[in-house]
Amino acid sequence: MLSIKNLTKSYKGGKKAVSNLSLEIERGDIYGFIGHNGAGKTTTIKAVAGIIDFEEGEILVDGHSVVKEPILCKQKMAYIPDNPDLYEHLTGIQYLSFIGDIFGIDAETRKERIKKYADAFELTASLGDLIASYSHGMKQKLAIISALIHKPALLILDEPFVGLDPQASVLLKGYMRELCAEGSAIFFSTHVLDVAEKLCNKIAIIKEGTLIVSGRTEELTQGKSLEDVFMEVVRHGGDAAKEK
Repeated sequence: MLSIKNLTKSYKGGKKAVSNLSLEIERGDIYGFIGHNGAGKTTTIKAVAGIIDFEEGEILVDGHSVVKEPILCKQKMAYIPDNPDLYEHLTGIQYLSFIGDIFGIDAETRKERIKKYADAFELTASLGDLIASYSHGMKQKLAIISALIHKPALLILDEPFVGLDPQASVLLKGYMRELCAEGSAIFFSTHVLDVAEKLCNKIAIIKEGTLIVSGRTEELTQGKSLEDVFMEVVRHGGDAAKEK
């Protein structure tokens, strides 16, 4: 569903934020992307979402290039940034209706899905209010609902659990599993390693823009906690990965 091939992205001064990164995310995968702040996670995610360009490599969504076929790729995905930037002059329901129009969701399906997710995230009573009046957590819930209502084939999330209350976090994890059970794929970054260990069937660890290790979660951990594996890998880099 998502193929990242030899991705390289440099910023001013020639510093490489991401260097020769390759990953394969398949349908049904909940793929965790882990690394320190500044490791290149958000840069990679923004490149996948088509927000930033890149110098080398290729990114394919369901076989389509994000560079050559950006609209088609965006129709297949949903992207939730770590700090949702929503249209604050709209009400919550206006924003969700706008998203429904963009993705061509019929009125009945739209109504059912908005009710399902808004009720679950306890946002229904606030849908008539301006987004400008929402707290950060409410904006994050609205962004999540907007991503889920069109059942994306690929869901991209950047630190999705930061700012969510415990109940909302549990709900999101459940909906992520539900989406993948229906054949979608999820690629997300997180610092919450215990969540990644329990939720993800595959993990990739990146350090200073370079992929250090990737694979099935149980194969990477081999009885250890993901936290212990992460600390070993970031200390010793590729050597620790080769020993696993």
